Amino acid sequence: MTSATLELLAPAKNADFGIEAIDHGADAVYIGGPAFGARANAGNSVADIARLAAHAHRYHAKVFVTLNTILRDDELEAARRIAWQIHEAGADALIVQDMGLLQLDLPPLQLHASTQTDIRTLEKARFLQEVGFSQIVLARELTLKEIAKIAEGLKVGAGATPATLEFFVHGALCVAYSGQCYISHAHTGRSANRGECSQACRLPYTLEDGAGRIVAHDKHLLSMKDNDQSANLAALIEAGIRSFKIEGRLKDLSYVKNITAHYRSLLDEFLYREPAYRRASSGRCSYTFTPRPEKTFNRGATDYFVNERRADIGAFDTPKFSGEPIGTVTHLASDCFEVEAGAPLHNGDGLSYYDSHHELVGLRINRVDGMRLFPMQMPDDLAVGTALYRNRDQEFERALERKSAARRIGLHLRLGETPDGFVLTLSDEDGITASAALPHAREPAKNAERAHAGLRENLGKLGNTIFDATEISLALGQPWFLPASAVNGLRREAIAALETAREAARERPARRIAASPAPTYPENELSYLGNVLNGAARSFYEKHGVTLIAEAYETNSEKGEVSLMITRHCLRYSYNLCPKQVKGIRPEPMTLVNGKEKLTLRFDCKKCEMHVIGKLKKGRQISILPVAH
Repeated sequence: MTSATLELLAPAKNADFGIEAIDHGADAVYIGGPAFGARANAGNSVADIARLAAHAHRYHAKVFVTLNTILRDDELEAARRIAWQIHEAGADALIVQDMGLLQLDLPPLQLHASTQTDIRTLEKARFLQEVGFSQIVLARELTLKEIAKIAEGLKVGAGATPATLEFFVHGALCVAYSGQCYISHAHTGRSANRGECSQACRLPYTLEDGAGRIVAHDKHLLSMKDNDQSANLAALIEAGIRSFKIEGRLKDLSYVKNITAHYRSLLDEFLYREPAYRRASSGRCSYTFTPRPEKTFNRGATDYFVNERRADIGAFDTPKFSGEPIGTVTHLASDCFEVEAGAPLHNGDGLSYYDSHHELVGLRINRVDGMRLFPMQMPDDLAVGTALYRNRDQEFERALERKSAARRIGLHLRLGETPDGFVLTLSDEDGITASAALPHAREPAKNAERAHAGLRENLGKLGNTIFDATEISLALGQPWFLPASAVNGLRREAIAALETAREAARERPARRIAASPAPTYPENELSYLGNVLNGAARSFYEKHGVTLIAEAYETNSEKGEVSLMITRHCLRYSYNLCPKQVKGIRPEPMTLVNGKEKLTLRFDCKKCEMHVIGKLKKGRQISILPVAH
């Protein structure tokens, strides 16, 4: 029976970040290409993608490139050319949202369905599998039961290879179902579906009920805590997840290192206990630090809906990083203050606290003298009894600024004899072998013990390679003398041969063959929620049985009020006003107010969803070319 493969998928803002993610244990990384990625400010050149791929492939790790915005008709050809350039650079898969791309002459790259394709149902997942997607990113809002239903359903009719299920396990959460948020375009002309989200969900709002009474004042009511599935990995694996995705293509390097190492450690612990599973790439990591996810940017932690609906999923007080609680202020002076802290503090630490207006305020510590802290600038509104948080641990950050990980592939080295000299055979942890021969006179060693020790020492000098000697065997008829320079040259030649053999043995992921005849899309009508912005996408859906296709919201065709955001987060539930919680309460609309901006909230209790209703703001929307008919 073939063991199931588990993949840790990490974000790469650029090639250097991606290389660090690989070194810290990622089995794959995802990175933006030169254009058309869902993070418009995280694009990368084809040359950088090639450099990242070359590094990743040494460990048989993979590189996935995002091409996951919706596209205008005049952008399709440029997107097609980029896809081919990405293929030639060595990438292993394209992550896409726009189905129009499937109508083009794409390279034979594996296709992954972006989170922007809004995969919440078995029917949608099966359709994407049948049209040629090898890996699909499920909606972050799904429960374990819903994931398991999709995983089981994809096996039907898929032969031995159902699509791989990918799921976000850490990082920032979009409050809306991905691909179903239009607030940014409606208010600023910056489309989230085109990589330019203005993050209206992180703004403060006042919540009013149907009678205009204030339920919550000036809170970040659409801002979610950050996703953290650390405690749920085994359950997610049991449900059918095989790729564990870390959010964060705009996050800093310390986040990438820390969070990748954290999940690598957790998955390795699972793999050690469960031999029926295996990791998706080669090598084992060692770290100069202990991974601590609470140390890098987060808005608090939630496992969202994985274990069904929870009340405390919102980061309503602030969308910023408050940090870990460290103590309270006990005394104030003109240039310093004293704290009762539960953890040691360091020069350069960053602290935060909530002021009298309950706004998060930050300060930097210049010098620590016991429990007395001297800040860069003494704040005016700090008070005795104020709770303090640390959102920058200077000592931890400095550890991550240096080289903080090494990744090595286990290697068995065997030195044997040939008729005219010696042969070194290498076997790595993947079962790949290579040899190098050394013609050399066999001269008996004067000191057998010292000769063997010297051979082992010189054979094991792998420090500047990606390999680690787990076993060294000397299959010699008797102890021979070999100069260190000869052994070192033989070792280097064998290592080079093994790297070549590893590359030859690496299989590039194949494109999934679409089902024939063409599968039927689960719905026969698509509203603006279908995100159809070009003629190729329209043709794709028509080919798959959709008879009525509306234009994407980004064409500005929807002039009236529509759902600008659809979310499983429910403010009625958050404030104990849910009809399923409290008898007699009706799910009447509510209102979100931010300055002069008002958004209506409507509640679909049958689906347990909240709709944020609004319309295009005059003069703000950017003109998008219409869909070609």
